[in-house]
Amino acid sequence: MIGRLHGKLLEKQPPWLVIEVMGVGYELEAPMSTFYKLPDTGGELRLYTHLSVREDAHLLYGFFTENERTFFRTLLKVNGVGAKLALGILSGIEQNDFAQCVNEGNTARLVRLPGVGKKTAERLIVEMKDRLAEWDTGGVSTDDLGVPRSTRSVAVTSPQDDAISALVALGYKPQEASKWVKNIAEEGMSSEELIRKALQAAM
Repeated sequence: MIGRLHGKLLEKQPPWLVIEVMGVGYELEAPMSTFYKLPDTGGELRLYTHLSVREDAHLLYGFFTENERTFFRTLLKVNGVGAKLALGILSGIEQNDFAQCVNEGNTARLVRLPGVGKKTAERLIVEMKDRLAEWDTGGVSTDDLGVPRSTRSVAVTSPQDDAISALVALGYKPQEASKWVKNIAEEGMSSEELIRKALQAAM
C-alpha cells in the first residue's frame, strides 16, 4: 500500500499530476483543492495517497491533507459509491456543507451534484450519518475533480477548454459547463480558477 509520497512535481494538468520519487514518476489523480496548493513544476511536495486496485488498473489518488483522504475513503464505504462519484461529491461541496446536508436530511442540495440522484442522495444521508465521526470536517474546502483517464488530453488547449472538459467529465452537461465557464471567464484566469468558480456557480 502506498500511503504517502514525497518528491518533485514533474507535471500538473488538472486533475492529473506526476511526482518523481527516487527516479520513479508516479501519476496521480488529485482533487482541485490539492491543485490550488501545489508548487510550481519542479518544486518539492508531499501528498497523502490512496491506492485503488482493480482488475484492469492500479489507480493512485493524491490529497494535500489527510483530512481530505479520510473523507474520500469514508465516502467509498457507502454502498454504490465508487472513486469517480466520491471525487464528484468532493468537488461539488465542502465537507462542512456535506455534513450539514447529512444531518438535516437535505437531499435537494445533494442531487445537484453530478452523478447523485434521489436514491443515491438518500443512501448517502442514511449511511453517512453513522460515519460522520470518522472524519473531521475542519472547514476544509474539497473542490475535487473525478475526470476519468480517457478524457485526459495531450493536446495543448486553452484554460477555458480544459475547464469545460473537466466539468463535462465530472458529469455536468456540455451546455451547462460551457455556459458557466463563459459567464465567469476573465482574461488571464487559469483552468483551476475557472473550474473553482464554475463549481461554485453550479451549486
